Amino acid sequence: MRGKRSKQYRKLMHQYALAFGHREPYQVLLDAGIIRAAANFKMRLGAMLANTLHGEIKPLISQCCIRHLYDYETATPEQEREKQEWISVAKQAERRRCGHHELEKPLGAMECVMSMVDPKGSGGNKHRYVVATQDEGLRRALRGVVGVPVVYVKRSVMVLEPMGAVTARVKEGGEKGKLRAGLTSLRPAGTGMKRKREDEEEGEGENGKRIKPETPQPVQPKLRKAKGPKGPNPLSAKKKSKTLPSSQDKPDDNKLSTRKPATKPHLSPSSPTADTATAIPAETTAEDENQRKRKRRRRPREGNSEETQEGAEAVAVAGAVAV
Repeated sequence: MRGKRSKQYRKLMHQYALAFGHREPYQVLLDAGIIRAAANFKMRLGAMLANTLHGEIKPLISQCCIRHLYDYETATPEQEREKQEWISVAKQAERRRCGHHELEKPLGAMECVMSMVDPKGSGGNKHRYVVATQDEGLRRALRGVVGVPVVYVKRSVMVLEPMGAVTARVKEGGEKGKLRAGLTSLRPAGTGMKRKREDEEEGEGENGKRIKPETPQPVQPKLRKAKGPKGPNPLSAKKKSKTLPSSQDKPDDNKLSTRKPATKPHLSPSSPTADTATAIPAETTAEDENQRKRKRRRRPREGNSEETQEGAEAVAVAGAVAV
């Protein structure tokens, strides 16, 4: 089977399943004509039906149709052998009672199959049969019944007939009804198409006052960066040389040091708060001042030993003069 035809048949059976409830395994009702045609073209009837309908099948045959195969007259041994092959194929299908077994002669395929597909004449396929037949009159009658897929063999090719006009009309009406039902189910119960303005535009606050909903602010679109020439790679660029600050740019330490000394000055006896302060002996204060005024002696350098001796002699002379 070609891909295009296979796709059409799959879509057609999907429509039958949605609109009329056909499901796998499909109940395929056979007649004597299609069994003989499949044997003449050396076709495997069950496999071809499954490929055409794109699913599992359940072959069925009526009592009248299998009696037609038994009553077929043969004149040669080859025809008799073919007849036995037809009967063996028919026996693999499930026999379905049609109610005509009490008659002396079986009914024709058209009358028997139509009585099984539409027993009450209501124009509907009650049991969801798929009919496989070679009778043109039967196929013409089945086009007037709603929801009946029809299969036949034409030049060693199994064909699935397109949907009939009556079936297509009923399918479209069902789809429109589902659409209307979906729209009506979305409406609130007990109201028409209009809605209350208060429920839509206003609400109630905590104190029972009506509050208007806030107007939605327009969303500002994101600004895109303007494309332009890019700068140099900072990793490959030459680093700038650091310039030493000049003497004028250096900050004055005296100006910046606004912090007061942590140590408090000693209170003198002449100060107004001398009565409350503790008395400090004069001898200890004089010694402390002499120690504070005494200069630090620099440690002599190791390299210049002569200069160090001269400096030490000058310091000794200065001390003797002061005494």
